[in-house]
Amino acid sequence: MNRWLLGTLIPAALLTLANLSILSAGEKGEPGVKSLFNGKDLTGWDTYLARPHPSMDIPGLKRNEKGQYLEDIGLNKDPIQNFTVVEKDGQPAIRISGQVFGALTTKDEYENYHIRLEVKWGEKRWPPREKAVRDSGLLYHCYGPQNGAGNGWMRSLECQIQEHDCGDFWSVGGPKIDVEVEKKGNALVWKKGGELVKGTRSRIIKSVEKEDLTGWNVIEVYTIGSKAVHVVNGTVNLALSNARYEEGGKEIPLTRGKIQLQSEGAEVFYRNITIRPISAFPKQIAEQI
Repeated sequence: MNRWLLGTLIPAALLTLANLSILSAGEKGEPGVKSLFNGKDLTGWDTYLARPHPSMDIPGLKRNEKGQYLEDIGLNKDPIQNFTVVEKDGQPAIRISGQVFGALTTKDEYENYHIRLEVKWGEKRWPPREKAVRDSGLLYHCYGPQNGAGNGWMRSLECQIQEHDCGDFWSVGGPKIDVEVEKKGNALVWKKGGELVKGTRSRIIKSVEKEDLTGWNVIEVYTIGSKAVHVVNGTVNLALSNARYEEGGKEIPLTRGKIQLQSEGAEVFYRNITIRPISAFPKQIAEQI
């Protein structure tokens, strides 16, 4: 388990209304910033691949009489190179092919942090999502077994990374949150000062779409205790509080865990993945939540 001493905040002078990120590309050399991708290999990460689609041929993996696989590929086994390091747009990047559902998972756990990454869609899509929108996700505060939520994912909170939906919240495997929303039909849309919904596991839609469907997108999550904020391309678009999970009939605050990057049927590239400890939300983030 990786235990951090809480770092100091970046001086407010480094923050501007035009750029809400406290970790721009020029700040990576500052104390406290940890790179989660060394640009060479997947050091610091575990891989997990769930059961392949029946259309795939994975030698040695058991099937039933209908051709469906009966077991996962498993932990740190990647016979199809679902997770690789490549050069993309002149820089090293992690390529997740998406061919089999699963995840990259940090070996370490984190608490009270700001994670920042850049993501860009590839072109390939695979069954059963070959005709669906491209999908991935940044899972944070991941806890429990590696495949605890199914499909190779840990129980966690998700900052959605999906075409047109970047920044949405999903409960992966059961955590609950409190969140301020505006109700639009059956949908819950985040709104500061809106109706407070307590203990929900529902999808929460981000307040505004800021995704670039063809270029690189900056996805950030800030977490302090059981609160979290989602930021897409410099714009706050969702905040949640009182994250918790149930165990033994009790609710336990969800304040720390591992990080996962999902493989979910679509080719996707990740680069410049960094994390740093924080002791409070930056002022210009706090003012918007």
